[in-house]
Amino acid sequence: MQQYSFFQQLDPSKEVNSIDTLSSSLQSYLAPAQVNNIRRAYYYAEQAHEGQRRRSGEPYVTHPLAVATILSNMHMDHQSLMAAMLHDVIEDTGISKAAMTEQFGETVTELVDGVSKLTRMEDQSLAEAQAENFQKMALAMAKDIRVILVKLADRLHNMRTLGVLKSGKRSRIAKETLDIYAPIAQRLGMHSIRVEFEDLSFAAMYPMRSRRIAAAVKSVRGNRTEIVTQIRESIEACLDREEHQATVIGREKHLYSIYQKMRSKKKSFSEIMDLYAFRIVVDSVDTCYRVLGCIHSLYKPVPGQFKDYIAIPKSNGYQSLHTVLFGLHGVPIEIQIRTAEMEEMANFGIAAHWLYKTNDDEIQHSTHVRARQWLTGLLEMQQRAGDSLEFIENVKIDLFPDEVYVFTPKGKIMELPQGATAVDFAYAVHTDVGNHCVACRINRRLAPLSEQLQSGQTIEIITASSAQPSPAWLNFAVTGKTRTNIRHFLKNQRQTESITLGRRLLEKDLNALDSSIEDLNDQQKDRLLSDVNINNFEQILEEIGMGNRVSFLTAHQLLTGTKEENGIDPETDDKQHQPLSIRGSEGFQVNFARCCFPIPGDDIIGFISSERGMVVHTDRCHNSQDFRKNPERSVTLRWDGDVEGEFSVELHIELENSRGIIAVLATKINGLDANIEKISVEEEGPHVNTVNVVVGVHSRIHLARIMKHLRTIKAVLKVTRAKH
Repeated sequence: MQQYSFFQQLDPSKEVNSIDTLSSSLQSYLAPAQVNNIRRAYYYAEQAHEGQRRRSGEPYVTHPLAVATILSNMHMDHQSLMAAMLHDVIEDTGISKAAMTEQFGETVTELVDGVSKLTRMEDQSLAEAQAENFQKMALAMAKDIRVILVKLADRLHNMRTLGVLKSGKRSRIAKETLDIYAPIAQRLGMHSIRVEFEDLSFAAMYPMRSRRIAAAVKSVRGNRTEIVTQIRESIEACLDREEHQATVIGREKHLYSIYQKMRSKKKSFSEIMDLYAFRIVVDSVDTCYRVLGCIHSLYKPVPGQFKDYIAIPKSNGYQSLHTVLFGLHGVPIEIQIRTAEMEEMANFGIAAHWLYKTNDDEIQHSTHVRARQWLTGLLEMQQRAGDSLEFIENVKIDLFPDEVYVFTPKGKIMELPQGATAVDFAYAVHTDVGNHCVACRINRRLAPLSEQLQSGQTIEIITASSAQPSPAWLNFAVTGKTRTNIRHFLKNQRQTESITLGRRLLEKDLNALDSSIEDLNDQQKDRLLSDVNINNFEQILEEIGMGNRVSFLTAHQLLTGTKEENGIDPETDDKQHQPLSIRGSEGFQVNFARCCFPIPGDDIIGFISSERGMVVHTDRCHNSQDFRKNPERSVTLRWDGDVEGEFSVELHIELENSRGIIAVLATKINGLDANIEKISVEEEGPHVNTVNVVVGVHSRIHLARIMKHLRTIKAVLKVTRAKH
């Protein structure tokens, strides 16, 4: 059978060094007119980069030529190769995007622009600049997947020539490659490029470790040759007996993989190298399963180590059968069985669309659909992320998907990263399902939303139209999409509540000055916006609600001159002291102090805090005395007649020490429609304890009823509300 030798063309030692050599190789799969367009792009780039040199001293144009060569080895189309030739022209020369469009058309120019970096702002940190550049590239990727293929080829050649740079810059570029570009290559199924990225980055970041592992691999290679040959010959003999057409290829672990396993599994080099790995390439999916049976009859399989990625492909489209066997003398043997098309897909991933016109359209379609789904998810994350740094952190989360495979109630398979929870599953189904989920069933049993999912489980999400995301979900949400959507919802909700509270606070202070928000004209609003350099009036209201702007001062700024013209002194106007009513349903931007636990019926005062919005205290709280020293941040408050909700209050209960008394207290409180939030016990003496309990009540009347019933318990000596 044909011997498969995959990705040998990407060997850096085989790079072409002239456009003529490249053109000659391109004629094997491109039309002459397309080859001529690539040559034209090369000469255009050569002229644009005239006089520019790389750090190595070579003419700069050798870099785009090398990038185009890497893409030609994947049999990429002519537009991608033209973009490779021109990818630094807009960024590094005086040629404009419009001029390039006129010369080479819009498609090629958009590819080039997608790869080009943004101009770094003076006040931007390096991390922010890198994040924004990646964000720009991600948007371009969503329009045309070839952008990332050109970028990966560009990064690959830069990594191969990293040695000429200073140590610090070399390490920084290598770390970025390891964090972002190697996982992207893996996510797109481009295994061979990922392996080279990892080994080159490892060598740049840890040169001594890389050299020592490489030397160790070389020294043991000779000792392993005999065993590898024996195993291969026994596998080939078994396949020949069953008349299976197959090619057996021995696989060596790459350096970074060995290093990672030594670190993560805390194993020695000899333990890692004890595993022997082989790949068996066959002609059809049916033969894959027949060969699996043949191999399992030759060597005993290790229980629990069989994985069928043909029936359930990985999220990047990877397909193969994996099994681990007990070989000769108990030596573990790792076997991968796949078709030739799957082998191409494993190495080239999405680029195999151009490289290899497979007969299995389903494999190709699956890979492209998965890549497109990932890019669509990137676009959604980008739109909802607060900034480019948040976006790139969420992308990093999604680039390391050791998958679990779970089922919807209708039997559809969903892929999620290891450690994913029901909340991640809900958002994977649809954003609205995630935003309104309240509970879940895992294999038909009710389970907490925070429970980590396992492969093979069936997940059902229970939703309610009134439900909304909780900030606590961020503690266990795993996927970037989930975290971005939760943050987006909470940010918008907080913003809406801040605007509502800010409007009420400003309205109160304007009323005190015989005015209202409706009475304000555009001139007054525009004057304030101009003075404080803010774009819209809602942002003013939001800042008031968040505590970043004082409503009383803002009201005076808006009415500057107006009150004085009417002969009213704002400082002596009693209306400014009219209290603001609290309903208890304001949301995040009205918080109730935990030092004094105000409840409906208490005299209350508010303090505007930049961290927590408005904090409500009892009028007699010792902290409220300090707030009165900052009258511009103090707000007189009253309880609304329609106040609603549950409010925390702390009780001190002195009681005789007796068995089961805490359970009696808890039962009594729960029976009075009150929720226990916290309970603690302090020993006052050998026979008397003080129980401090925080309960949720609706009003002072509700609290009085609870205290009255607690006093009827025989062991209770005294019940008082905590004083602060």
